[in-house]
Amino acid sequence: MGCCSGRCTLIFLCIFQLMVALERQVFDFLGYQWAPILANFLHIIIVILGLFGTIQYRPRYIVVYAVWTALWVAWNVFIICFYLEVGGLSKESDLLTFNISAHHSWWSEHGPGCVRREMPATGVRSLDSQSYISVMGCLLEYQYIEVLHSAFQIFIALLGFVYACYVVSAFTEEEDSFDFIGGFDPFPLYHVNEKPSHLLLKPMYLST
Repeated sequence: MGCCSGRCTLIFLCIFQLMVALERQVFDFLGYQWAPILANFLHIIIVILGLFGTIQYRPRYIVVYAVWTALWVAWNVFIICFYLEVGGLSKESDLLTFNISAHHSWWSEHGPGCVRREMPATGVRSLDSQSYISVMGCLLEYQYIEVLHSAFQIFIALLGFVYACYVVSAFTEEEDSFDFIGGFDPFPLYHVNEKPSHLLLKPMYLST
């Protein structure tokens, strides 16, 4: 019963993780954040693998999922440090875009309450002239939105790790008990009490 409840909980967590990861992937695509996009894509694949392993009773797949959740926690800790500018990191750098573009988080211009205004550059105007974007009135700065996203990912990943370890342990105990009662004995029902060979070869004499 405990294994069933833990397995069902892990299935629910995997499905919920997929939903949250897809939501985050959409906003990272909108912000051209290539490093998070790749990480999210790998995360989605591993979570699907863990979900498959949980449904099909494949402990090895669940172990892979558990190892990945630990790495996923580390990645989200890095994202938190990046946006809070911890350890010499700067949220204004192009690290998450692989220096391909100067885009930043989508929430930097589309956060709750943000008003986005384009101001043309002063001087000579041409077809290639750039405009400055001014964002005002944000109720919550974009870096804190990203931090909340990552913190929530860490919380779900830790729950997934705990339940994955529990389910793997439960599956292993069930397999051991199945082996103990002869579940994998190739000839469990064919135990014949054989007589010694010398008794079988002993000649039989009829009394007269």
